Amino acid sequence: MNDSPAAARIQQEIDDNAVVLFMKGSPMFPQCGFSAAVVGALTNMQVKFKGIDVLTDPSLRDGIKQFSNWPTIPQLYIKGEFIGGCDIVREMYESGELQKLFESKGVEFAA
Repeated sequence: MNDSPAAARIQQEIDDNAVVLFMKGSPMFPQCGFSAAVVGALTNMQVKFKGIDVLTDPSLRDGIKQFSNWPTIPQLYIKGEFIGGCDIVREMYESGELQKLFESKGVEFAA
């Protein structure tokens, strides 16, 4: 990981919030279908999460990709752990794995 201001901000958000979604747009107004799909899964489960719009800050948009070594956005973090992007989160949601992960990490959600 690098020591850029973006990396420091990303780490701070991950440390301060149990569930963080780095996304395009906001949870109320996602700006891409992939971000909307992850927001939809989290919203259906009634998980409290912080959405961070990478479109407002180019250094953050590039920084999150370097931080996680993952090329796409959205990116979901749960209790400091990088979970993945849209396809992984959607698959985990549909299989019930995401619910099990929230339970194991002590994150409240509606089943």
